[in-house]
Amino acid sequence: MSSTPPSPFDYIRAPDAISRESFARIRAEAELDHLPGLMRAVAERLVHAVASVEIADHLRFSEGAAEAARAALLAGAPVLVDVEMVARGITRRFLPNKNDVICCLSDEGVAEEAKVRGETRSALGVERWGAHLGGAVVVIGNAPTALFRLLEMIMAGGPKPAAILGFPVGFVGAAESKQALMNHAGDIAVITLAGRQGGSPVAAAALNAIARGENP
Repeated sequence: MSSTPPSPFDYIRAPDAISRESFARIRAEAELDHLPGLMRAVAERLVHAVASVEIADHLRFSEGAAEAARAALLAGAPVLVDVEMVARGITRRFLPNKNDVICCLSDEGVAEEAKVRGETRSALGVERWGAHLGGAVVVIGNAPTALFRLLEMIMAGGPKPAAILGFPVGFVGAAESKQALMNHAGDIAVITLAGRQGGSPVAAAALNAIARGENP
């Protein structure tokens, strides 16, 4: 067995020790005691994902949202994502019921139809979720257009997911799509961030916390 080579740097090497120390520092620096139940674990994972305690101040959610999303996962609900980066960030061993993770962004014909219609592939990918949408856990981490299209489908009478984790990011449409989510999701469980912040690592981190069922 090879030994670790000597180094001029003093740093933590063991993965478990790094993780323990990271979350110890998060809990020491972030003010998360006001968050209920599983939402505190979600907030810790978001802080960890972006290395910023301030992100927790922008967290918005409906009552019992994290628990509702976990209940859906436990019941076998699929996880629907807008982009492959979110799918790749989801740790499959955390999923409590071998839940399917579905991304339709690269399905046959999506790129071509998006070009013809003058829309994003992400919006068209959401339309392809079809029969998977009812009762699903939706995780959006990139495209505001995906979140807007999802809301349009639901408000037009389409199937309702059990929960929406909405974390689109950017300067155009991100803040507006997340505000629309909070205003128009109705009785669907919702977790999001106010403003422009978000992204695939954030979305995947939120889902991973819920899938693990971590409790403060």
